Amino acid sequence: MKKLLSLSTLCLLAGIAFAQNNAPAEVKTGPVMTLSSDVVDYGEIMQNADPVRKVKFTNTGTEPLIIKNAQGSCGCTVPLWPKEPIMPGESSEIEIHYATDRIGQIMKTVTITTNETGVNHVLQVKGNVKPKPVDETVPTKQATLLTPVKKQNSNQ
Repeated sequence: MKKLLSLSTLCLLAGIAFAQNNAPAEVKTGPVMTLSSDVVDYGEIMQNADPVRKVKFTNTGTEPLIIKNAQGSCGCTVPLWPKEPIMPGESSEIEIHYATDRIGQIMKTVTITTNETGVNHVLQVKGNVKPKPVDETVPTKQATLLTPVKKQNSNQ
């Protein structure tokens, strides 16, 4: 009798676990922004290199998605976003412009505000801007009208 009770309990628990795993996923209503990535990685780039990177996103919700604002954490990181509504199932992209004239590590964020309820998206912007190599074929100091020209010794 104990074996039968144990077997019945085991089958019941397995059935409950199976039913929970196969339960239909909760469908979100309203707009839902699904980003292809929440990291914008410039990698190692040279000074004054291409400043634009793009992040794709899709409206996986049931209503039009509107991006209300996108704000960089400083003036060197400027996002551009579509102003028209993104319909359910449609995709678009946000452009991130970083001032690549600044040498050093990039560790910034872009905060995106949409018409989703209670949700802000944050993109991490990272990378490293290396200084351009100095072209040694160009003289670093040239004589001007205001600087005296050294006279060469004619006795040589």
